[in-house]
Amino acid sequence: MTQPLDELFDAARKAQGQAYAPYSRFRVGAAIRGASGRIHAGCNVENAAYPVGTCAEAGALAAMLLAGDRAVAEILVFAEGPELCTPCGACRQRLREFGAATMAIHVAGPEGVRARFTLAELLPHAFGPDNLS
Repeated sequence: MTQPLDELFDAARKAQGQAYAPYSRFRVGAAIRGASGRIHAGCNVENAAYPVGTCAEAGALAAMLLAGDRAVAEILVFAEGPELCTPCGACRQRLREFGAATMAIHVAGPEGVRARFTLAELLPHAFGPDNLS
């Protein structure tokens, strides 16, 4: 991994360690590099009322906005398990709100980055802010 990707990986891994997942036991961390270059992390937070939990990507976006960044340059999602943990459909749409179609989405596990996608690959023909102009 490159130095900047190492920083994203470490931030997402640390965030995953803080996840609150007592029901699924599936902990996820995410780290966003904002347009400013700063890194913003989030973890998933489950709730006994399942639909009101929060994804790691949503937490990282909230941290980014709170810090004053308004655009995502790239994101790394970190989870364990044999399958790729790509952002869910709702998070893909959330990322579209703040990222370009070419935005890099890195999917990682404990061994390192497993796959890379662009937002357009995961959410083709997306509806976004430009559609409302």
